[in-house]
Amino acid sequence: MTGQVHGHHNGLKTAALFGLLGSIVIGASWLLFGQSSGALFIGLLLSLTMTGVSYWSSDKIAIRAMRARPVTELEQPAMHRIVRELSDRAGQPMPRLYVSPTRAPNAFATGRNPANAAVCCTEGILEILDERELRGVLGHELMHVYNRDILTSSIAAALAQAITFLAYIAMFFGGSSENRNPVAGILVLFLGPVAAAVVQLAISRTREYDADEDGATLTGDPLALASALRKLAHGTQAAPLPPQRDLVNASHMMIASPFRAQDAARMFASHPPMAERIARLEAMATGYRGY
Repeated sequence: MTGQVHGHHNGLKTAALFGLLGSIVIGASWLLFGQSSGALFIGLLLSLTMTGVSYWSSDKIAIRAMRARPVTELEQPAMHRIVRELSDRAGQPMPRLYVSPTRAPNAFATGRNPANAAVCCTEGILEILDERELRGVLGHELMHVYNRDILTSSIAAALAQAITFLAYIAMFFGGSSENRNPVAGILVLFLGPVAAAVVQLAISRTREYDADEDGATLTGDPLALASALRKLAHGTQAAPLPPQRDLVNASHMMIASPFRAQDAARMFASHPPMAERIARLEAMATGYRGY
């Protein structure tokens, strides 16, 4: 029951954030270009084209960024056994399985749909988690695929990029002469992309909460994922990934933020605080019976 209530609230929050992000796009277009829809169309077309390419090749991009390789059942029997069991339980096809040769403990799922999905674990996470905790992590990753979170994040990225393209168009070609509020237009020019990025990251955080709760429902073991997250909170700080461009672009897919914590505001984080995720899972476990 607890997981269902949280999931319902997370879904509403995601929808509300998409509404806010769409409003920012339309508002920015009006303030910069008045009633002209040409710039908005161009901005959306460019952003959708770029994001569409990324979406259709999302599995290859993320796998390549982590230098991962496919693994057989002989190499990773526990990983194969767990994913097969959970896939069968969900009535979904078995995804491709990869392992990344890095000490940084993490995992991610990618692919545009369950039939074209891939799940990747790093060598670091396979070393620090026991099988029960690994099952919790893999349940989380599979739910990202089943919930179509790659599509959700791609749409959010397209809308956020549209703001940036509108700003570029206004900067290089000028805004509308009919703009009745030039001060607001200037503010949108500089602050619009920031606001869109903040909302995009907020959407990413709600999808992490949903994957936590839905993954715990799939495995029937919220405390296993809570225990894994507790280890990951320490492990990712002890062995962070280098903040390279390709890794930064793939970081939102990972179960834990892979970079060393800085004094950045929470609104600029792609993942919810670990303490909050663990607390939700522990509260969810108190409502479970019969698992």
